[in-house]
Amino acid sequence: MSTSLPPSANTPAETTLWQGHTSQWVHFWYYFFCLLIAVGCVVGAAFTAGLSALGLVIPLLMWVVRWWVTKCTSYELTTQRLKISSGILNRKLDELELFRVKDYAMDQPLFLRLLGLGNLTLVTSDASSPHVAIKAIPGVEAVREKLRTAVQTERDRKRVRELDVDGSEGSIL
Repeated sequence: MSTSLPPSANTPAETTLWQGHTSQWVHFWYYFFCLLIAVGCVVGAAFTAGLSALGLVIPLLMWVVRWWVTKCTSYELTTQRLKISSGILNRKLDELELFRVKDYAMDQPLFLRLLGLGNLTLVTSDASSPHVAIKAIPGVEAVREKLRTAVQTERDRKRVRELDVDGSEGSIL
C-alpha cells in the first residue's frame, strides 16, 4: 500500500537539468607530487636493493584515494533542487532547494579555463550550507545559466522573494 500523495496540478514533475562531477584536473599538482614520490622510490630501489620499491605503495595509495573521493562526489541540478552526493563508504546526500539560492558566481582561473572548466559558487539562505562550491566542472557557463533560470522559475512557482534588510538601522532596502 502506497502512502505517497499524487503530485498536485501546481507541483510540476521534477526533471534533471544537469549532472556532473568535479574534474580530476583540479588535483593536477597533487597527482604530480605523487608521481615525483613514485619516481624517487623507483630510483632509490636501485641503491637499496629494491627495498625502497615498497615505498611505491604510499604514492599509489594517495593517488587512488584522492581520485576515488573526487569521483564519488556527484552533483545533480533539477528543476527544484541541487543534490550533492558524496562519500566512499558512508554516503551523504545534501539537497539545496533552489528558491534558497541568493547569489551565484562563476570563475575560471587560467589553468581551468585552458581545460574548458570552471567553478560555480552559490550563496544561499540554507542554514546547513550557506556557501556551496561546485569546482572544476565542464561547461560552467551553461550550467550557471541553467541554474539561474531554474532558480527564477522555482522562486516564481513558490512565490518567494528575497528581502534585503540593512543591519545597522533595520531599514528595508
